[in-house]
Amino acid sequence: MAEGRGRGSRGAAADGRRDALDRVSLSLPAALVRDIDAMTARRKFASRSQAVAETLHRALVDDRTELGEEVMVGSITLFYGQLSTGVEQRLGDLQRAHIDEVIASFHVHLTENRTLETVLVQGPAHKLQAIADEMIAVRGVISGRLHVVAAIIPQLHPFIRDGVQRG
Repeated sequence: MAEGRGRGSRGAAADGRRDALDRVSLSLPAALVRDIDAMTARRKFASRSQAVAETLHRALVDDRTELGEEVMVGSITLFYGQLSTGVEQRLGDLQRAHIDEVIASFHVHLTENRTLETVLVQGPAHKLQAIADEMIAVRGVISGRLHVVAAIIPQLHPFIRDGVQRG
C-alpha cells in the first residue's frame, strides 16, 4: 500500500477549516472492487473513495467500541409498549441514574400503546453498552439497540477530560 499527500485537498474539518486528504493506493481483488462499485451505486455515494472511507470509518468506530475505554457518542433506540405499566418511569429513572452519560432523549408515540425512544449518550463504550443493556431489559421494552458512531461532539463525559481519568 502506497501513501502520499494528495494535491488539491478538500473536505471540511470540525472547526470549519479545509481538511487535507491523503491519497492511498490499494490493490484489491477484482470481485471486491465490483462489490464496492455496486455498493457505491446502490447507496448513492458520490465516489468509490467516499464509499470506502465510510466503510473504513464504521470499522474503526467498531474497533474503538470493542476496546471499551475511549469516550464515544451514540444513541440507544428503544421500542416499547404502554401495556406494561411504568415502563416510561423506569426508563426515566435509568436515564437519571446515568445522568453523566445521558445527553438527551426523545420519544414519539407511534400508536396509542407503542413508543419509539432515542436516548443520546456519551461515555466509555463499555459503560454505554451496560446502560443500553439495562434499558433493553426493562419490562415492556420490546426491542432496543445501542448504536455508537464516534467521539465527534465536544466531550461532555465528566470522568475523562484532557486525557486524564477522574473519579
